[in-house]
Amino acid sequence: MRILISGASGLVGKALSSALASRGHSVGRLVRSGGALSSNDICWDPAAATIDTGALAAMEGADAVVHLSGASIAGGRWTPERKALLRLSRVNSTRLLVGALAQLKQKPSAFIAASAVGYYGDRGDEILTESSSAGTNFLASVAQEWEAESARAESSGIRTVILRSGVILSADEGALPQMIRPFRFGVGGRLGTGRQWISWVALADVIGSINAAIADERCSGPLNVVAPNPVRNSEFTRIAAHVLHRPAIFPAPALALRLMLGEMADALLLASQRAVPERLLAGGYRFLFPEFESALVSLLKSPR
Repeated sequence: MRILISGASGLVGKALSSALASRGHSVGRLVRSGGALSSNDICWDPAAATIDTGALAAMEGADAVVHLSGASIAGGRWTPERKALLRLSRVNSTRLLVGALAQLKQKPSAFIAASAVGYYGDRGDEILTESSSAGTNFLASVAQEWEAESARAESSGIRTVILRSGVILSADEGALPQMIRPFRFGVGGRLGTGRQWISWVALADVIGSINAAIADERCSGPLNVVAPNPVRNSEFTRIAAHVLHRPAIFPAPALALRLMLGEMADALLLASQRAVPERLLAGGYRFLFPEFESALVSLLKSPR
């Protein structure tokens, strides 16, 4: 297959590009203007909301497009300017790409678009499936706008899958190194009450889920890309301390986190999302890492 990927330089994009190429697929990247281009790459400028006719011609005949672009939600304190960037980098890039796909004579059969379990907001102990309603906080509102732009691809006759990913775990990049750093220095502990649920997923299962979404012509709509066993923050704390052979006796009070991080603390560290992969399991997907402890042991290559 010929597959185009936006956000190919990110954590998921790099792993996906490598996995697809290893299976013999042709991978093309959507690269911002001024970036280094390979023979399969396509130049676009989502910040300027422009894509040239040459790029449109190069997109003709792609079998699938995987859209992963978006500024990191943990890349800086949420000032008004940062929040605007988080929204625009998702909503505007998706609007541009979906509009370009609609102009193609030979459209891709599948459009696989990123989103996040932040769509559900802060929901306590409620079990969240793909049919659960949206939340009301900032991340939830961004996710709703983001998904609405992705869903427009359906009206162009393109099967569309929206990936509501949890916290993606990788040993070298992303959230996990930041989450376990305090434990490595012996100052780890629960965050706030520790009762909030963390919907997590190993990077290998993100790649597996995307491959399944590309291959399964019956798959469309939202897909919770999360492991089947979410954990409370207190359980994450206990397991991380055990795997790393470190104490976990320094809790971080919610007030202190809010003073340090502002609104981002509530959205990323204290919010509770107990999402489950109902549709992935119903479709027969078998998780490589369904349990948090075995995933962490594998990722950190640490003995039990």
